[in-house]
Amino acid sequence: MTTSDLTGAVLNEALPYIRQHAGKTVVIKYGGNAMTDETLQRGFARNIALMKHCGIYPVVVHGGGPQIGAMLDSLGIASKFIGGMRVTDQATMSVVEMVLGGQVNKHIVSLLCNEGGQAVGITGRDNGCIRAAPMHMDDPDNPGHAADLGFVGEVVSVDPSLVQSLQHAEYIPVIAPIGVDADGNPYNINADLVASRVAMVMNAEKLLLLTNTPGILNREGDLLTGLDRERVSGLIQDGTISGGMLPKVHCALEAVESGVGAVQIIDGRVENALLLELFTDSGVGTLIRA
Repeated sequence: MTTSDLTGAVLNEALPYIRQHAGKTVVIKYGGNAMTDETLQRGFARNIALMKHCGIYPVVVHGGGPQIGAMLDSLGIASKFIGGMRVTDQATMSVVEMVLGGQVNKHIVSLLCNEGGQAVGITGRDNGCIRAAPMHMDDPDNPGHAADLGFVGEVVSVDPSLVQSLQHAEYIPVIAPIGVDADGNPYNINADLVASRVAMVMNAEKLLLLTNTPGILNREGDLLTGLDRERVSGLIQDGTISGGMLPKVHCALEAVESGVGAVQIIDGRVENALLLELFTDSGVGTLIRA
């Protein structure tokens, strides 16, 4: 097959998927190596810009844990974790807001604009779009007692009106996962959780979670896909799904059971992973559906 034949085949394969997704909202959680490798950063931005030019409405929710850690280190502020969650006192929360809402968010916006996309960055503080409350969890080092995580939050509600206004004006919303409570206090919220809740209230066609793994793998290292709650429950019970994948899977199940069309856990280290998932027959990663 010649190069022109291959190009034509790829474009023809993409066409029905462009039609299927046109006019629909797709929420993308952006994190992992895709955020720290310059080549992957530019590729991600090009993928998002192309999606928008194809008539899809992408909404980007980003993390930034490594960047927060680096800034805290440079300021001489020690990081403490409980059960994998960063304990966030007032000083740490100020750094979180500076890094997520400023440095990381605006860098993503610049990347998208440089690739021909029109993007606007916001946090959950803007228009009070992400209402938060303190997260409660047991302290794994002190069973029977609640962990004091400080300003680590969970989502109480999402008001989609600001994001919808940006979409109607043809902008790509880029959301930093910072929420606010009724008294105006900010909270650092897990980006997977924010992306899931945003996808739910936006009635998204798809939620794409970028990770540093190919997806959910079985014990032999083979990629699993087409999962539902029953299958996922079995994989959790036998230990196949564990550790950092657990919260992603719980967010995915909550999303699809609340009306999101499908959730795909994909490898952000693969160039053009977003396009491969959206516009090819085979797709990539692990598909979770209701």
